[in-house]
Amino acid sequence: MRFQALAVDYDGTLARHGLVEESTVDALRRVRPSGRRLLLVTGRELPSLFRTFAHAELFDLVVAENGGLLYEPATGQERPLADPPPPRLVEALRARGVQPLSVGRVVVATAEPHEITALEVIHQLGLGHKVVFNKQAVMLLPPGVDKASGLAAALALLGLDPAGVVGVGDAENDHALLQVCGFGVAVANALPALKERADYVTAGERGAGVVELVERLLSTDLGDLARARARGRTPPDVSSGGGSRTP
Repeated sequence: MRFQALAVDYDGTLARHGLVEESTVDALRRVRPSGRRLLLVTGRELPSLFRTFAHAELFDLVVAENGGLLYEPATGQERPLADPPPPRLVEALRARGVQPLSVGRVVVATAEPHEITALEVIHQLGLGHKVVFNKQAVMLLPPGVDKASGLAAALALLGLDPAGVVGVGDAENDHALLQVCGFGVAVANALPALKERADYVTAGERGAGVVELVERLLSTDLGDLARARARGRTPPDVSSGGGSRTP
């Protein structure tokens, strides 16, 4: 088995408007019995995730807060992967009227157009934080924290090589996820720039694309797609608006 794990983004990949269809959940249920590991890699904070998704137990590990927090569903254990947000950062954002404003274990989250204010505050305070986009969402994170760093921490716990991981996403913050994985997939509704980076683009959007990917992973271990990429050829186009890209 070449690919031993599947790492999946949540919003825009598994979920549409925060909700995951039952057909997608059914596909996820088949991954771990195949002998593979299943990881959720999301920008969400855990309370926000749990309000809309009741199946965290399907995953071996959840990388939350865009790489800032590791959660083990089997035990309920949480492990921050970076320092908490500086109180002066949060206070300054509130004083500038930034709303919405959510403070996690590591991440500080808001929405466009507050990225400009966030950058000004970071600069004024002399912090090393960076601004990460997830479509209209805006996340403030410590340096070195992203989906790649969070996934690396999760894989180290599981004893897995990133080369044996398939990653799938849809947005700006998923570039880091796909870059670290052995095989990167974009769902059909992904941003064009992510499709260009992906090794494969699904025909289906969001959950339907994940179901499609799971079917191919379980039936062929993505053998045809991986061989085509290794030969420097573009795997077969599966949709009029999609297909796959060779890096």
